[in-house]
Amino acid sequence: MTLHDMPRRGPADPRLDGIIKLAILAVGGQGGGVLTSWIEDLARANGYAAQATSVAGVAQRTGATVYYIEMAPHRAGDPVPVFSLMPAAGDVDIMITAEMMEAGRAILRGFVTPDRTTLITSTHRALAVSEKMVPGDGIASSDEVRAAAEIAARRFIAADFDRLAIANGSVISASLFGALAGAGVLPFPREAFEQAISAGGKGVEGSLRAFDAAFDVAGRPETEAAATAPAPQVPRVAGPARLMADWDRLAARVSALPAPVTELALPGLRKVVEFQDLSYGGEYLDRLDKVRAADDAAKGWALTREAAKYIANAMAYDDIIRVADLKTRGRRFARIAREMRVREGNVLQVTEFFHPRAQEVVGMFPAGLGARMEADPKWMGRLTRWFDRGRRLRTDSLSSFLMLHVVGGLRFWRRRTLRHVHEQAHLAAWLEGALAEAGRNYELSVEMIRCRRLIKGYSDTHVRGQSKFDKVLAATARIAARDDAADWCRRLREAALKDEEGKALDGAIRTIESFAG
Repeated sequence: MTLHDMPRRGPADPRLDGIIKLAILAVGGQGGGVLTSWIEDLARANGYAAQATSVAGVAQRTGATVYYIEMAPHRAGDPVPVFSLMPAAGDVDIMITAEMMEAGRAILRGFVTPDRTTLITSTHRALAVSEKMVPGDGIASSDEVRAAAEIAARRFIAADFDRLAIANGSVISASLFGALAGAGVLPFPREAFEQAISAGGKGVEGSLRAFDAAFDVAGRPETEAAATAPAPQVPRVAGPARLMADWDRLAARVSALPAPVTELALPGLRKVVEFQDLSYGGEYLDRLDKVRAADDAAKGWALTREAAKYIANAMAYDDIIRVADLKTRGRRFARIAREMRVREGNVLQVTEFFHPRAQEVVGMFPAGLGARMEADPKWMGRLTRWFDRGRRLRTDSLSSFLMLHVVGGLRFWRRRTLRHVHEQAHLAAWLEGALAEAGRNYELSVEMIRCRRLIKGYSDTHVRGQSKFDKVLAATARIAARDDAADWCRRLREAALKDEEGKALDGAIRTIESFAG
């Protein structure tokens, strides 16, 4: 976005000088309607005529609702101004967006102009469906939006108002209202804003706390506001004394690793132990020690650092046991209730969708039996007929919850399963292949470790990712002797992440085949 892209306006109509035009972009659950009501009530309580309208988006995270408010001073007996129903490009005084990408969309739509608009936005992200669908990292760049906003807006106020609201026991609408007050762009005193919140009569105390915190942040320079923002909470490990002693021994092994590695190894250890047990955490560190022995300190321990992340991801794979465990955890239900704004007396119903394939079912069997069944087309056909169809389970009901809870508690059985044997063999082959290149081509070894990011998810998603992973490593092996092998491995990985079908990857492999012979 450049200044040349901004909409051009003709001479302003002097009759419109007294009208304040404010727009809000928010999606479902962000309280855009509440924020609009507060602003409308604020204006009317302070001698202004006001009108608020809204146009709903398509759906959650695929289209924001546009709330629009116009207000102007009004004396009793004077004719009521005729206000517009929707914002026009180049004609908005105050733009409030409840998420960073919505600020970018407001700029692209021309609602933000350098001669006029104060832009207030929360810097947190609520990912759009299009961002989640990308096989790799499809998250749009917040830095690009920030750079455009600093050019496009007359004044730009940005902070993580969502986290600020949560830290004060409220929702983002209250903190955005506080930012609006702190910005000083409306001709009303702070007390009038607070009265608008109090008049609502619901969640007043939490809303006022969030309002106060955001008011202070909006009135300070951005660097100072960022420095005083609440720090994210780091989860602590807790448990029985006997288990904590074992954990402390594992954590001590992590502390002995080079500093660049420790930063990722400790979260990796926590992830692996949570997935299985402390013994499994010891296996994770044994593998990491093996990588470290092949690493080069002069290279900044890049190989071991990458391995600390991706070995943990490989060891904490998504099987039926893990999925069932995650879906029945108390904190998940608490998060759903919080996001759905469940209040006392409300009934919350949660329906989970499951589509287990025959491979997932046979993967739960003992390794020997499962391998024989997996090799038998008749048995796989039967399992497909019995299990390979979508199921909806109401986990707010006792029967469905107990079924998933029992399955989620089978981690003691996991090591005996066919799926675990497959995952361990695949992990070992990947590590062995990557470490074999460490002495000959260090950069290639690092890129091969990074290829593990292609594998993620559950069921069909996992199968597609693993198929791409295997193709990338097979193609890399064909050109491993070339000086540019590391670069080609990176290109193959990036091609695999471009589309779900793998068309870009197939094209890159054909290119390699053309010169690899």
